[in-house]
Amino acid sequence: METLPKEQLINNTMNKGRRFPAEWEKQRGVLLCFPHNGNDWPGKYQAIQWAFIEFIKKITQYESVFLIVKDDSQQNKVGGMLAKANVNLAKVIFIQKKTNRSWMRDAGPIIVETAEGGKEAINFNFNGWAKYANHLLDKHVPEAVANTLEIPMTVAKYKGNPVVLEGGAIDVNGKGSLLTTEECLLDPITQVRNSGFTKSDYETVFAEYLGITNVIWLGNGIQGDDTHGHIDDLCRFVNADSIVTVVETNKKDANFKPLQDNLKILQNATLENGKSPNIIELPMPQKLIFENIRIPASYANFLIINGAVLVPTFNDANDRLALNTLANCFPDKEIIGIGAIDLIWGFGTLHCLSQQIY
Repeated sequence: METLPKEQLINNTMNKGRRFPAEWEKQRGVLLCFPHNGNDWPGKYQAIQWAFIEFIKKITQYESVFLIVKDDSQQNKVGGMLAKANVNLAKVIFIQKKTNRSWMRDAGPIIVETAEGGKEAINFNFNGWAKYANHLLDKHVPEAVANTLEIPMTVAKYKGNPVVLEGGAIDVNGKGSLLTTEECLLDPITQVRNSGFTKSDYETVFAEYLGITNVIWLGNGIQGDDTHGHIDDLCRFVNADSIVTVVETNKKDANFKPLQDNLKILQNATLENGKSPNIIELPMPQKLIFENIRIPASYANFLIINGAVLVPTFNDANDRLALNTLANCFPDKEIIGIGAIDLIWGFGTLHCLSQQIY
């Protein structure tokens, strides 16, 4: 498909002056939403609540958590659980807002820098991944967060119509380059976010709202991903010119070919400065099955915070290799594995559940 000339992308960016910072840049905190029912984790809700507490505890050792709860009752309950776990409550800022789900990477706002040096919340019109009908409460999360942060909010539109884009569908290096997949954004039949959109349409939106001048389009995502190809289960920037990408070594696995195809795309890609990115291979855990369903376990769903990288682990032999690989990518940060066997039953882990706040 045709893409916009880079000069036009740059001009669009300069007109707006917005920039989506890289995840490793200084953060004000991390947005989370404490689950208030077990619908996303059938049979595991009790375990999930304490997994969240541990997740919050790890983040608050480095920065604040903006924690969405549905009401006073849940806030009191969660506050008690946090106290039991010896979490520093001064690092937890509660936001009361009823939600459908807890996947803040997608329902939450994307915080960008403005041309004037301020912050702006971009609302990308969450629609339940174009799959689930019960998302109407989640649509109001960006406004609640923007009000708490006391920053303006802008609803993303293109040619007068709302644009749908989840945070898990994109990854950036803060310099102008963005990673995404054709499976997620361009499939004309399955989970269509923006009917009729081309690469050029998306690249115009990326330029206007995120300051992007260069887009690297990968192919398909991993098996079991009910978002239909989110990039944060596939590959991520770890610095301005380096990308980690998951690979499958078992040639009989359904993930083998699409991940090899993505690797080849990356090896032939260029960054916003015209240089080739440094590509680092990250292993996949062994195939994970629960109740006869393949679950999209991936080490690429790590979360970068101030001073640390939190990495999902799966009681797998490759846990150690993944942690060591990421330790080499982030020599100045602590690398912390967080058991995600329960979390992944909801088809996402640490990155999917969070959104960084600048």
